[in-house]
Amino acid sequence: MEITNIVLTKPFSLRDDSDSEENYCAPNLLQRLLSLLKNVRPGSDLSRFQLPPLFNFPKSQLQCYGESIYSTASSDRLLSKCNTGQSPIDRLISVVAWSISTTRPPMFGTAPYNPILGETHHVSKGNLNVLLEQVSHHPALSALHATDEKENIEIIWCHYPVAKFNGRSVEAQVHGKRQLKLLNHGETYEMNSPNLFIRILPVPGIDWIGNVNIKCIETGLEAELSYISQSFFGFGGNRRLIKGKIIDSLTSKILYKVNGHWDSTVTVKDTNNSDERVIYDAKEVITRLQAPVVKDAESVWQTESALIWSELSQAILNKDWEKAREAKKVVEERQREVMRERESKGETWVPKHFIVSQSKEGDWDCLPIQKWVPPSPIVTL
Repeated sequence: MEITNIVLTKPFSLRDDSDSEENYCAPNLLQRLLSLLKNVRPGSDLSRFQLPPLFNFPKSQLQCYGESIYSTASSDRLLSKCNTGQSPIDRLISVVAWSISTTRPPMFGTAPYNPILGETHHVSKGNLNVLLEQVSHHPALSALHATDEKENIEIIWCHYPVAKFNGRSVEAQVHGKRQLKLLNHGETYEMNSPNLFIRILPVPGIDWIGNVNIKCIETGLEAELSYISQSFFGFGGNRRLIKGKIIDSLTSKILYKVNGHWDSTVTVKDTNNSDERVIYDAKEVITRLQAPVVKDAESVWQTESALIWSELSQAILNKDWEKAREAKKVVEERQREVMRERESKGETWVPKHFIVSQSKEGDWDCLPIQKWVPPSPIVTL
């Protein structure tokens, strides 16, 4: 594939008065969405459901996962704070704040592209190098490895979303686990992701919901968070609410109460003395985010998301829907051709950057092959 155009767009961020956020949506989106789903039975698994470009925003799911790590106004400080906490409880509270920062405002009625097998996304932010690879097509398993050699921090994610249509809504459960390793302290924090809830009727809306558990394996300290949306009907209630607690799992003692909204501020309250402080301010972390830039186009891998989908992304940005359909068809047909060729030769595809395994219980694990992620020719500030 010749390098023609690498299309990188702004990450999803909180909107403020100065934002002029791109609108990728086609007109009459709700009516088009209802028409698209009219023949889909409630309870159906949408994992293999192919969306027309009208319902895509110009980036791959791999880019969305990556952006939640490298696209923050203060990413280095958030991760650094996890590392510099004086005590295990200080570090856990910082990890809770960092975990909340990976929650980004979703966009109703549009979705990212389904990554093709072997697709990668590789971006650097300062000393933090982030690499993702699509390591399985069915299930749609995405692996992430991020390292900061200066801070001695490692992040490993292994995700596969399963979306189900429930008649008036869609819920995408994000299966898999996330790990944050603070190597200077010999601590590994394991956590999961909230689920994405898309309400179609009676009032359209989209939000993150569900329970997130964050636990340090070595210290036994644990955070239990609940992401709470409006009522099912979309009326009343607090939107984007987080409630939870931080406990010592060895004694079951509640140490802190967690309260707030993931799109504004989140606080912790000490149960001993009722002292309360802000641990996360979304406005400081996920507003006015900028798109990554290409520093060396010739060094960008041929498997890079922003290159593979460049023609489709550009067509969506131009609202040229006919060209978008053709561009998406070209990528998908090329993928099918590669798969047919591989099958005819009896070859088995193997991920380049991860070793993938599955437990007897059906859980997937993605182990990075390299200790450190190399710097990328695509960078973000």
